[in-house]
Amino acid sequence: MLTDSKAFSGFSADDIPAAKRFYGDTLGLRVDEEHGMLHLRLAGDKDVLIYPKPDHRPATFTVLNFPVADIEAAVVALHDKGVRFEQYETTDERGINRAGGPPIAWFKDPAGNILSVLQQ
Repeated sequence: MLTDSKAFSGFSADDIPAAKRFYGDTLGLRVDEEHGMLHLRLAGDKDVLIYPKPDHRPATFTVLNFPVADIEAAVVALHDKGVRFEQYETTDERGINRAGGPPIAWFKDPAGNILSVLQQ
C-alpha cells in the first residue's frame, strides 16, 4: 500500500524562526517555510519537516545525521559558525567520537534536538 509513497521524517521545534536561521544560515541548508512549518530540502530529494510545538521537548536521540567526507573539516567549519559540539566520555576535545563505528560528532539545534555529522 505505501510502497511508492515518498515518505519523509519530521520533528518539532519550539521556535520556528530560530530553527529557520539555524538550518538555513548556520548549516547552509535549503529551507522553505509553509503554513508555519519548515521544510528542509536535503540532498537526494530528501525532505524533513520541522513543525512548531509550544510544549516541545527535545528528543533524547539523534534526529538527523549528516554524512560528510571529512569529519575534521566539517567540525571546524561548523564550530567557526558558532555550532557547539556535545562532549561525552568517548569524544575528543573537538567532540568527535572515534570509539566504534564511523567517526561522529553530535550537536544540537536551537530547540535542543540532537543532530550529527559522521564521516562516510
